[in-house]
Amino acid sequence: MSRQLFGTDGVRGRAGEFLTAELAVALSRATVELGDDPHPQVLIVRDTRESGDMLEAAIAAGVTAAGGDVLLGGVLPTPAAPLLVRRHSLQLAAVISASHNPYEDNGIKFFAADGFKLSDETETAIENQMDSDARQPDRIGRVRQLHGALEDYLRELHTRFQSLDLSGRRVLLDCANGATYRAAPEIFRRLGAEVEVIADQPDGRNINDGSTHIDKLTETMSRGRYDVGFAFDGDGDRVLAVDSEGQIVDGDELVAIAAVHLKASGYLAGGGVAVTVMTNYGFHTAMEAAGIEVAITAVGDRYVNEELRKRGWRLGGEQSGHVIDLGFGPSGDGIASALLTLEALGGGDLCERGAMDKLPQRLVNIRASSRGKLNAAMETATVQQAIGAADVELAGRGRVLVRASGTEPLIRVMVEAPSLEETERVCAQLSSAVERALG
Repeated sequence: MSRQLFGTDGVRGRAGEFLTAELAVALSRATVELGDDPHPQVLIVRDTRESGDMLEAAIAAGVTAAGGDVLLGGVLPTPAAPLLVRRHSLQLAAVISASHNPYEDNGIKFFAADGFKLSDETETAIENQMDSDARQPDRIGRVRQLHGALEDYLRELHTRFQSLDLSGRRVLLDCANGATYRAAPEIFRRLGAEVEVIADQPDGRNINDGSTHIDKLTETMSRGRYDVGFAFDGDGDRVLAVDSEGQIVDGDELVAIAAVHLKASGYLAGGGVAVTVMTNYGFHTAMEAAGIEVAITAVGDRYVNEELRKRGWRLGGEQSGHVIDLGFGPSGDGIASALLTLEALGGGDLCERGAMDKLPQRLVNIRASSRGKLNAAMETATVQQAIGAADVELAGRGRVLVRASGTEPLIRVMVEAPSLEETERVCAQLSSAVERALG
């Protein structure tokens, strides 16, 4: 029977309580048992959370108990895992990270031999396998270090962006005390930039002063003469930017900048981009003007990725800062996305980007006491009537989106309207309806 452990981005929850060592062993063992290779080579990487060591050991135990061999990559950005899987012809990678969640949480997500995340169907099969009797392998696997893993990842970045000359550029990086704290400053320096770094002293608990908490970057930018700033999240698959005037540039704008650049360069495969239902209304207007087709998916970078592969397209992303460029790698990569942005600017200033005009947007996260209450609240007449009224009011001028989070016990209320005043008013009305439904 399925336990419904997997969310939109792997298995995630409070480390030691929900995500225990026992669960990590069972997950990794079941994943190996379902594979075609009885003795797969499995890479494990992690972010800087204090629970990472425990879960790394547990996953290694599960893999080796099922007959697989483990290669430990240590602390690396999540996007390094699929690149290394391909580079070393491995069969599987396990990434230990809860991305933007607080340090008390952790997560496990798997990448297949092709570098892509496992499908929903495969994840369901893994959960079912956990309820079956464990297979007895003909041998126990081994564990060893993958030496040079960080340098392998940096080499992939340098090869892709070797023509990007950042000499004379003063760049500020916020590494969120997370998985990018070594890789990001190093590749920017190799490309010639003058780099200053904040939040690059991880202690196991200070992760995620980055792309979801960007105030520190904007504050530091205001005190210095920086050309551009980039903030990464804890596992390094997302990035947000701040221009020289202190304005935040989100994932919608970063995708727009990259799309226009790649189309002009003749490298926008398929002539389209894939984005989620959260993407700003202004993005769609800008892409229509640029002659770029847009496909819309559910929230989650995995769904953007699946849509790109289905259509044979190259570029997509999310407002939150996931930018997927399949021309470089099979997953979102915050560092590569930052470099792609600078490549697209061609030496210009980010504050003069002009890729799209954003509608004012308001996003409110309303917490529920349990995940079970989320769907019930969403189905109430109170919430549905409020959504319907807002849709009618903003028809053709903006939009609303009310949805349950796939990673946290939250209902997210998002409103876009022509004016900030109208945006705030409609959002307050919807939020009030959701709060009443949640009790």
